[in-house]
Amino acid sequence: MEQIRRIAIPQLETGKGPFSNVVLDGTYAFVSGIVASDLEGGAAAHGDIGRETELVMTAIRDALAHVGIGMERILRVDVHMTDVGRMAELDEVYVRFFAADALPARTCTQSGGLAGGSNVEITVMARGPSRQPPQ
Repeated sequence: MEQIRRIAIPQLETGKGPFSNVVLDGTYAFVSGIVASDLEGGAAAHGDIGRETELVMTAIRDALAHVGIGMERILRVDVHMTDVGRMAELDEVYVRFFAADALPARTCTQSGGLAGGSNVEITVMARGPSRQPPQ
């Protein structure tokens, strides 16, 4: 039986709450929701949906890389936005992180407010690493 591993990602520790950044269960990797305010320079991006999305998606890519997983292994993305009417601004940046033939399933919901005044929060579920990630 595979052991469940909870991994802290140093770049994501600024907004640390009572959760793990990444959880691996031997089959899947779960990345907790990331908002721009958790990232260096993120607060300055508030209001710019494209920049917030770029910061968050880059952090997701880097968190997955830390445990040996590429973006092509993402199966599902959950996006929370303060205004889904601005989804086109998010999509313009979002699609740059995936190959056209490797787009994951996605849900997008509108939220009344996100942590730290952010306008975008994204969480992902991916197929686990093909190699053992660092301890």
